[in-house]
Amino acid sequence: MAAGNEVSPAYYIQHHLQNLTFGKHPENGWSLAHSAEEAREMGFWAIHLDTMGWSIAMGLLFIWVFRKAGKVATTGVPGTLQNIVEMVFEFVENMTRATFHGKNSKIAPLALTLFVWILFMNTLKILPVDYFPELFKRLGVDYMKIVPTTDPNATLGMAFGVFCLIIYYSIKIKGVGGFAKELSFTPFNHWALIPFNLLLEVVALLVKPFSLAMRLFGNMFAGEVIFILIALLPFWAIWLLDVPWAIFHILIIVLQAFIFTVLSVVYLSSAHEHH
Repeated sequence: MAAGNEVSPAYYIQHHLQNLTFGKHPENGWSLAHSAEEAREMGFWAIHLDTMGWSIAMGLLFIWVFRKAGKVATTGVPGTLQNIVEMVFEFVENMTRATFHGKNSKIAPLALTLFVWILFMNTLKILPVDYFPELFKRLGVDYMKIVPTTDPNATLGMAFGVFCLIIYYSIKIKGVGGFAKELSFTPFNHWALIPFNLLLEVVALLVKPFSLAMRLFGNMFAGEVIFILIALLPFWAIWLLDVPWAIFHILIIVLQAFIFTVLSVVYLSSAHEHH
């Protein structure tokens, strides 16, 4: 990873936080980035292959697990997989009933997809931080960051999808005029305060996806950095600190998936309300 066998702590941290980036370099054309500087030079249209690959893999895993549970489901004594899936279904159903007050059959499946997909992506953080980077290094791949939610591109992408649904249902339920009226006359119901209301409401609307994305990214990225810092310690200290932090981080993994999901449902519930 560096000259000789010595790897500096700064290089180690930078390497583990760098995504496998593919894009158009000003000098080399379309290619993989072999350094953080090359990745930055590729600009906006570069794609993080590891983020895309692992997020799609976790999505396919979600579909496979729940499809398998559906195929083996029985009205008799349920198996372990059926019990787990039913617990998740019941948890998401109760959460949706408590937070969504409109009538839309698509919200509960959306909530289930968000919760399980994010949970699967977050759970990749429990794997040792050196395992996959070292494995892919031997295969000739310079960088491999396996936790998609530590990449703001992934969290912003999901949050943008939720934001598009908020706008879509706001217009569908209230109409263009009703949605515009809501923005113009909230919180102060007076025509003279329309500019002030618009400023407040548009800013509040735009903050929703940004806060969703940054909350998930910030917590996952901070946890990843701590795992990497622990990996730099002596061998005896790694086991002393890594195991307790991993156990504690299981709570963070589940909590962040829940927070992203429940806030998405709350925002969509607000989009279905008539003011």
